[in-house]
Amino acid sequence: MFRICKFLILAAAFGALGCLQAGAQARLEIFDAHLHYNQEPNPFYPLDKVLEIFSRNGITGILATSRPNKGTHQLVAAEAPGLWVVPFIRPYRVRADIQTWFDDPTILDLVQEEYERGYYRGIGEFHIYGKTARSEWVKRIVDFAVEKNLFLHAHCDEEALLILFSHNPKARIIWAHTGFSTSPARVAELLRTYPDLWGELSYRSGIADGSGKLSDEWRDLFARHSDRFLIGSDTWINERWFSYDAIMNGYRAWLAQLPQDQARRIASGNAERLFGPRK
Repeated sequence: MFRICKFLILAAAFGALGCLQAGAQARLEIFDAHLHYNQEPNPFYPLDKVLEIFSRNGITGILATSRPNKGTHQLVAAEAPGLWVVPFIRPYRVRADIQTWFDDPTILDLVQEEYERGYYRGIGEFHIYGKTARSEWVKRIVDFAVEKNLFLHAHCDEEALLILFSHNPKARIIWAHTGFSTSPARVAELLRTYPDLWGELSYRSGIADGSGKLSDEWRDLFARHSDRFLIGSDTWINERWFSYDAIMNGYRAWLAQLPQDQARRIASGNAERLFGPRK
């Protein structure tokens, strides 16, 4: 009987500890490192609704972009209490620019004009694939980013990623979606090769299974490189705003399976280190 009681007491203690750990993880501050507040056409979500979504999800910072850049201007101008806005220049005016920006000299003009606002920390998210990254205008934008100490947020395949670094080895690149399905072993190799590469994890496959359990491969990758990853919502369409709560709950579910120091880095610490000091 004594042994049974002792077992029950220990089980209760471990259960309480687990609840406390889960609660601590659930209170993690999150920096959304892939946020679009597009304005083409007018957004379905008004600014006050967007800010309320951030507040209820514990979002304390955002990497803000939009198409055109008007939405980013609005997020910066809002000066919402408790929300740190890190603005990036999006090299798009309308959706069609996604297919042509890399061969369009007027896009460099757009980037340079936006930069004059004085508050931007990067360029992107932009889409580039394969050898199209070799264009003169892409190289000039990469060089401009290096000159002005700006990050690049690139939605690209591995071939284009390597070309971007070849344009200028001083480039600092946030890899949107971390290659979508690039093997964790190859991701680790790229991180070792390029010390100024970070992976952003929206839409990234393989991190957790259907039940939310963190995969062994990604657990090992985070153990070695938790200082190189960011998380984001990628609100490129209204459906992503509809499911924003579920997206962030999904992140919190697998972050809770990591040691707290790793979870904090991925959730917000890495963004604060890259873009700080926090304002």
